[in-house]
Amino acid sequence: MWTFRSSSPDEETRIVTTVTDRSRVVQGVRCVVVHDVESTLDGEVLEDTWDWYAQDVDGNVWYFGEDTTAYEDGTSSKEGSWETGVDGAQAGIVMPADPQPGDEYAQEFYAGEAEDRGQVLRVDGRHPQVPATYGALVVTRDTTPLEPKLVERKYYARGVGVVHEETVRGGRESVRLVSVRPNSST
Repeated sequence: MWTFRSSSPDEETRIVTTVTDRSRVVQGVRCVVVHDVESTLDGEVLEDTWDWYAQDVDGNVWYFGEDTTAYEDGTSSKEGSWETGVDGAQAGIVMPADPQPGDEYAQEFYAGEAEDRGQVLRVDGRHPQVPATYGALVVTRDTTPLEPKLVERKYYARGVGVVHEETVRGGRESVRLVSVRPNSST
């Protein structure tokens, strides 16, 4: 279970990510189900998401979609939900097996809804808010043509995943990993 703290000028939230023991078959591929819950620091749930990931024989990690429910002002929305194979949506790579600087890849594609792209910037990165014990970090630049002024930078540690995210253009948000611990099956 990974716990993150998200900070922006407007609010601070907590994101808890759990790799479940569940699987889901999407377009004939068995995917691992990952559950993300974003909440206020007081515990009010803002977003509840079920993501579907799979790893191919070469080691690339693929993203097959998500079932998202966002809550605001007493209403809920499924905006942002998508599934590979439905309405032309396509799976994307969230982490290449052997990331190299300059690698570019589509992370998800659902026209007009989810069009995230990634580019590997470094494979020997560091960040002042990430403990050196994580070793060299893979650093990516994440963009989407749906929000062309927004650029995010993500830092990944081997065997852990994302340890830090920050908006470097188009906003002022950061997300940092605050704890990792084994979880009971969900």
